[in-house]
Amino acid sequence: MLVNALKDYLRPYVHYHRLPPEAKREHDVDRRNVAGEDQGPEIANAVAIDWLCQAQDNSRTNDGGVARDYSLVSGWNSSYPETTGYIIPTVLAYAIKHGRQDLITRARRMLDWLVAIQLPDGAFQGGMVDQRPVVGVTFNTGQILMGLAAGVREFGDDKYVQSLHRAAEWMVDTQDPDGCWRKNLKPFSDAGQEKTYEVHAAWGLLEAFRATGVQEYLDSAMKNIYWSVELQQPNGWFAQTCIGDSTKPLTHTIGYVLRGVVEGYLQVKDARLLRSATKLADALVAATAADGMLPGQFYSDWTPAAEYVCMTGSVQIAYCWMVLHNLTGESKYLETARRVNAYVRRRVDYEGRPEIRGGVKGSYPVYGDYGKYQYLNWAAKFFIDSNEMELSLASRAQ
Repeated sequence: MLVNALKDYLRPYVHYHRLPPEAKREHDVDRRNVAGEDQGPEIANAVAIDWLCQAQDNSRTNDGGVARDYSLVSGWNSSYPETTGYIIPTVLAYAIKHGRQDLITRARRMLDWLVAIQLPDGAFQGGMVDQRPVVGVTFNTGQILMGLAAGVREFGDDKYVQSLHRAAEWMVDTQDPDGCWRKNLKPFSDAGQEKTYEVHAAWGLLEAFRATGVQEYLDSAMKNIYWSVELQQPNGWFAQTCIGDSTKPLTHTIGYVLRGVVEGYLQVKDARLLRSATKLADALVAATAADGMLPGQFYSDWTPAAEYVCMTGSVQIAYCWMVLHNLTGESKYLETARRVNAYVRRRVDYEGRPEIRGGVKGSYPVYGDYGKYQYLNWAAKFFIDSNEMELSLASRAQ
């Protein structure tokens, strides 16, 4: 018993001393909570978009997709179909705003790669492209629909149209009658439970509807969103909202739920959905510290379940707060979103090596449990989106 207790006590120290020097440096800086100056959303997005280009160019599989992450321990990872899918709209929007033809070319490479790896039944696989087993996953397919829909709108290429229809029809066909997707869950996480965060996949179907006008896609998406809202508790909490332990979900997956419900409201303007979104948003506002620190995990009574920040979840939620500010006029949403965005911007490296310059850590501090010692491609994507929304609101206010 004493030996095991000693091992548990020493484990973090042994782990630290085995880290590469770069990982130790980030560990030490973050442990001291040393944050830089807020460079503002424009500069932040310029370096973050460059980091995404680095992630595409340095993917271990070198296939046109975006590397899942850069790890301070193991380097660049393989391409990640799921997040490459929803990175595409972000890259295209930035390219159009800034006249970046190079980014248009990059987005087409991502699209062409996704079309090439689509499974025969229309679905897309879970995990990184070189992970096994290769099986169709509802959530991943929904995220990739966002990229395909953006490709259809921007390029009108028939191969993107056909790929979109095949993916959307697969999602419609595999949905349960009550709106839940219980089959084809993620094979690399807890696949034993139905998930309310699938509303983010329903958003993918909404984008497919917006790009094509196929009513069946809208009906399927809304059926899932209404199913999820039924599981919301009076304090705003959504049940079954985590990749792993549903008793203490990440703000990342909570952010997925909030965005899906918001997108549902934007589509059908049902006041019930707006009430659901604001109830969840209000609970998250109340849980945010004055400096913009939002704990990375919560229990169902909104007690923090982690001391680290899930940087992805923070900027996802900040984006949704800003949309809700637009819809309701509530100043608390905008004020809290700005604080949270600034918190993350102050913890981005603006001058370091290309592998980390502009990247967004999975956790802050970097040794937190989510994306430990990793800079995640989806963290950069949602960071850019939230900064762009902040810029948009600021320009409207002038």
